[in-house]
Amino acid sequence: MVVPFNLLPSRAWRGFLDIVTPSQCLGCNVAVREPASLCVPCWAGLQHLDDPVCDMLGTPFAYDQGPGMLSAAALADPPEWDRARAAVIFDDASRKLVHALKYEDRQEAGFLMARMMTRAGRQLLAEADVILPVPLYRWRLWRRRFNQSAFLAQRLSRLSSRAWRADVLLRQRRTRSQVGLDLSERRRNVRGAFVIAEGMAAFVAGKSVMLVDDVRTTGATAEACALVLKKAGAAKVSLLTFALVPAPAKIHI
Repeated sequence: MVVPFNLLPSRAWRGFLDIVTPSQCLGCNVAVREPASLCVPCWAGLQHLDDPVCDMLGTPFAYDQGPGMLSAAALADPPEWDRARAAVIFDDASRKLVHALKYEDRQEAGFLMARMMTRAGRQLLAEADVILPVPLYRWRLWRRRFNQSAFLAQRLSRLSSRAWRADVLLRQRRTRSQVGLDLSERRRNVRGAFVIAEGMAAFVAGKSVMLVDDVRTTGATAEACALVLKKAGAAKVSLLTFALVPAPAKIHI
């Protein structure tokens, strides 16, 4: 009896693929046992962001100060969102994964990033009513062919059983690249760039919304999105990213 292609056991199909195209580490391309994964040295080379962290900014603390604690930076300049988490620090190691998804269309990098984000943001996901990606302007989306934030949001939805939508929060105008801009310049650049799609305000009103992006640098883009969501009546806005830039002025994404 011939087994239809779409009914082949997933384990058997994976074994066949491993023979034809052996899985490679997403960081250094050495052989690994599982697809969409890293070898031990590359995994150890990532700066994982585990507790304790600032509840509002997700930045690491040197020691545990108790649940819900805020950093001096959060108290001095509170963001528009309520809580934030990131999976790793943005550095040379995590940059490879970000660029593999963003510029090289390697979806397996996104699979790994989403798994790591699910772990880092488990508390935020548990509270979220809906997951929304930070949107791209339509011309940039056309050139890039896909929105990496939407890809991550979709994967997070599947991993957490939380709803996600890509048609609620929109970027209504083109903005220049944020690379090379300081915080004040970034805030001016994205001011008024985001809107709630027509007829979608009721969808976020009273909801706990999770924003998703690949990298948080100064947070200006996420703040602009959170402000629009809060004005539309969102009860809470959290932010989950794969990587966090610890010193935005010193790192070129």
